[in-house]
Amino acid sequence: MDTRPAAPDRPGSGPGPVVAERLIHRAREARMAGERTAAAPRAEIDASWDRVMASGIDPGQSPESSLLEMDEIEHRRTSTALGEVMPLLREGLARSADAARQIMVVTDPEGRVLWRQGHAAVMRRAKDICLEEGAAWAESATGTNAIGTALAARTPVQVHSAEHFIRALHGWTCAAAPVRDPRDGRLMGIVDISGPASTFHPATLALVGSVAALAESELRGRHLVAIERLRSVGAPLLCKLGGRALVVDTHGWLAAVSGMPPVDRLPLPKSLTPGPVWLAPLGMCRVEPLPGGWLVQVTDGGHDGPPRRVVLDLSRERDLAVHVAGPVGSWKHRLSPRHAELLYALALRREGRTAAELALDVFGDASRTVTVRAEISRIRRHLAQVLAHRPYRFREEVEVEVVHPDVPADLLPRSTAPVVLRARAPMGAV
Repeated sequence: MDTRPAAPDRPGSGPGPVVAERLIHRAREARMAGERTAAAPRAEIDASWDRVMASGIDPGQSPESSLLEMDEIEHRRTSTALGEVMPLLREGLARSADAARQIMVVTDPEGRVLWRQGHAAVMRRAKDICLEEGAAWAESATGTNAIGTALAARTPVQVHSAEHFIRALHGWTCAAAPVRDPRDGRLMGIVDISGPASTFHPATLALVGSVAALAESELRGRHLVAIERLRSVGAPLLCKLGGRALVVDTHGWLAAVSGMPPVDRLPLPKSLTPGPVWLAPLGMCRVEPLPGGWLVQVTDGGHDGPPRRVVLDLSRERDLAVHVAGPVGSWKHRLSPRHAELLYALALRREGRTAAELALDVFGDASRTVTVRAEISRIRRHLAQVLAHRPYRFREEVEVEVVHPDVPADLLPRSTAPVVLRARAPMGAV
């Protein structure tokens, strides 16, 4: 029978803070020696210590880790919807952290720090424990800590002083909560407040959890707006079609339906490409990309439909666009100058380009592959039906036309991309 006294609900409750810290120090040292003491840590800390010890983390090691390159950090920032709610997180947490002499930290699902903000002096001090952008804070890298333990347990957690497994972190306190994508329940990352141990307050965990929930609510609202936008595009298309058809977003959530009962969500394969596909609830279907989603037509075997055509219009600097004509009609997508450069390079080289080759085309630097992959990933959200990868290229069955300005020198006039500079010469126009 376990005769150990019940653990306090949170650090700082029960015995006074000094006594509580001594007890947790004693429990931790006993655990390192393979023993148990009457003063047991909280259940989530106890479980974390077990995981960390099993992984072979040295309690005397440094919390330092290899930092991600800035290009990779930017790629991860732009690949997550957390970036959309950073203004809310800054308003809800960063200001409070600054006032409390703490910092706010936001990580990706691997525990890599993507953003941090807060009290300037604590920001500087945080570098001493490698709590900076690009650093690894999963339990497997840094032992028991609020970020890593919240990742492992998938629940909000507060870690104070000696509850940290690595001794170098005993001068810190932190509280963290996971943020999930309301569209599919997937873990997006962790929001955390960290600071010197002297700044500990038991209400910090509730604050972090509330702001994480608020961020999820904001993302849910944005999703509903995106569904309405997709519905405005998809509903007119359904009116032109006979038979059963749906318009769903990229996660399968329904925007519009015709000829069949509505469903809340259509399960989609992880890798979905345009054309015929078998979908378990519907049978054989034909899918066509729409801006922000898919048109799904239930068929008896499908047909290829008319050939697709792409017109890359670079004739006017202020109205860069790509026009796509497919089996269900035509639509236009506005382009940023960078995306126009990339698509222009692919239009010139129909055989395809690797990430390194595109990096040379656009940046004159073959090492900029992370940036190229991130930008192409954004483009393919809208043009997946006409763009292939490995290598990056327009699909073979797609007809591609480039509309140039009347004067070759006016082609993307602000661009410094080598592929564009070469084309501005009178003999370089396609």
